[in-house]
Amino acid sequence: MRTVRAIWRLLRAVTHMLHGVVIVLLGGFGRWPAPRRQARIQWWAAKMLRMLGVRLVASGTPQPGPVLMVANHVSWLDIVALHAVCPQTRFVSKSELEHWPLIGTLVAAANTLFIQRERKRDAVRVLQQMAQALRSGDTLAVFPEGTTGPGDPLLPFHANLLQSAIEAQVPVQPVALRFSDARDAVSAAAAYVGDTSLVQSLWWVVNAEGLTAHARWLPALASGETDDRRALSDRLRQSIADTIAQRA
Repeated sequence: MRTVRAIWRLLRAVTHMLHGVVIVLLGGFGRWPAPRRQARIQWWAAKMLRMLGVRLVASGTPQPGPVLMVANHVSWLDIVALHAVCPQTRFVSKSELEHWPLIGTLVAAANTLFIQRERKRDAVRVLQQMAQALRSGDTLAVFPEGTTGPGDPLLPFHANLLQSAIEAQVPVQPVALRFSDARDAVSAAAAYVGDTSLVQSLWWVVNAEGLTAHARWLPALASGETDDRRALSDRLRQSIADTIAQRA
């Protein structure tokens, strides 16, 4: 029975993903006014979580843009969960994601900024784009761990991309992400780590019992009060780590 349910969830999720791709490629998504695009992104993300059998519990108050959101990184589900609450968010993601089948099309349509992490010079280009987007009033989001981790404990934070908020003098808001299930407060089913393939990760997610995505928006910090991105990074990491430790 559990396997049948997992297959049913997987089929519904793939169908919903294909529906999103059709809207992007054939439905004129890029020409829609911003409020309409954001409403559809939020609807799509929230429904994708339901199709996968993931419950979303969001708390705290997202800071209106311009703002740089900083979150810990557990899974590809992170972006879906954050978009289900803040559909206006533009993510900064690794360039490889742009070439993933189906997912790359959807991520690119959400105005994602792609960075080639193996090229140091590309970070300068992305920082300039981020600062300009923040000055224009956008909401951006980064995962300063640089890769997905188990969720608890956190991986070290890389401070480089925080420089964009310091230069644009906009607030930085930490977001604590945690996935739980029927057995564990920190679920292994959601962790997309190591040599795990996307197919494996999907199968673990749809098989999970009571998988819940917890997204907590914490008080924003004023980046304009400091020019030390390393100190800012440490404060953000500690705030997120403390929240996850409290299982909040």
